[in-house]
Amino acid sequence: MTPRDASDSSHSRWSDLDRPPLNVTALRRGLVREGGLWRRVDVVQRTGSTNSDLVARAAAGEADEGAVLVAEEQTAARGRLDRQWTAPARSGLFFSVLLRPAEVPVARWGWLPLLTGVAVATGLSRAAGVDTALKWPNDLLVTVDGEERKAGGILAERAGDDGVVIGVGINVTLRADELPVPRAGSLALAGAVSTDRDPLLRGVLRALEDWYGRWRSAGGDPAVSGLQEAYAAGCATLGRVVRAELPGDRALVGEAVAVDGDGRLVLATGAGVQEPVGAGDIVHLRLA
Repeated sequence: MTPRDASDSSHSRWSDLDRPPLNVTALRRGLVREGGLWRRVDVVQRTGSTNSDLVARAAAGEADEGAVLVAEEQTAARGRLDRQWTAPARSGLFFSVLLRPAEVPVARWGWLPLLTGVAVATGLSRAAGVDTALKWPNDLLVTVDGEERKAGGILAERAGDDGVVIGVGINVTLRADELPVPRAGSLALAGAVSTDRDPLLRGVLRALEDWYGRWRSAGGDPAVSGLQEAYAAGCATLGRVVRAELPGDRALVGEAVAVDGDGRLVLATGAGVQEPVGAGDIVHLRLA
């Protein structure tokens, strides 16, 4: 998804015959299977936020692990730091999943957004044929006209004591005249060989099931599961000089040299020290 001023009522509705609806029957047939992670797939035409809805369903005992909620349009979707997000109806993939990683210590749950990023990048590379990269911690980047653009984001929220809801938004067919900011992008603008959202969603969810299974089987250990290495290999932030805008109006500039075992971004500063960053906005300044 790309950020848009939620007060802009002129963009509150889209109708586009070039953007067909998702086929929920085909999605269920392709994803829900005995012994698999995905137990239930629901598609709604319009909602405020799939994350909020799925957290509420979990709290009410109406959703189990493996529940998937997809919206054709979201009107009050949220990104990190409570940023508001909207996008044209049926122009992307907007969905949330409920996970309950009981075998994994809670201290390692912070890897889930990064794991989801790896899965999204893997699934889209296979299904859309487009090169993607990850900006720490949870942005999906594509290249449009030689420039890195944000085409998606991930938001994880706790759902009670034993669950996590992970929301994903991916711009699929957003056109140049629909971009709210120049740095936004979409799979279509990046030259994707396919923008059919049904196989794209199936590809992403299958990759997520695979990576989640590996990580959970390893007790959440990012090194043993291969997750730490995979994330580093696909992370466009590593090797760059970046500015970390931290809580408390602090900022830190340094070269991003690693993602540590806790999923934090490690910056080598001009003072000659390595400082891990666990939360904050990262601005890519230049290649180191």
